[in-house]
Amino acid sequence: MNQQNQQISELMTVAGERASAVLDGIEDGQLGAPTPCAEYDVRALANHLLHVVVQFQALAAKQIPDFSTTPDYIGEDPEWRKRFAAEVHRLAQAWAAPGALEGVTGMMDMPAPTVARMALGDLVVHAWDLAEATGQTYAPDPAVVADVAPAFAELAPGGRQMGVFGDPVDVPENASPLDRLLALTGRDPQWTCA
Repeated sequence: MNQQNQQISELMTVAGERASAVLDGIEDGQLGAPTPCAEYDVRALANHLLHVVVQFQALAAKQIPDFSTTPDYIGEDPEWRKRFAAEVHRLAQAWAAPGALEGVTGMMDMPAPTVARMALGDLVVHAWDLAEATGQTYAPDPAVVADVAPAFAELAPGGRQMGVFGDPVDVPENASPLDRLLALTGRDPQWTCA
């Protein structure tokens, strides 16, 4: 494993552990709660995040992912929280594999390192979404946020055209790196479920 693969894999492991802690803290009675992603409730967003983690394993192997539908992982598996932790581990292993960060991958033939950071960013941003929606404290690793932020800044214009990112939100000059990342994706860092 080369140094770049190892770095991405380690960042995914750290981000995945923090995201897993958030999913572990979701109570069944909170699955219908709203999230900062207006089109998703907690259940739908947790399903989406788990689907991202599974499909980005395929992207690491230069295979074609299937985002045509999102399975109801939560309804199918009462141990879905444990499955999420296991799939995040597989995701980190997939991107640690030789060749995973070389060339292009995905339906849009994007550079593999950019695609890896899309998965990494989803772990950070959606963990924040789910934590906010369920009243949990969440603090991503600063090294993960620092790694993801430049890639998301580059992806943002195209992401907005595709409806994946919202319009940027203004934040104060002294905003934290996480708040800046959230604002870049169109999230209000001050969002609350109240």
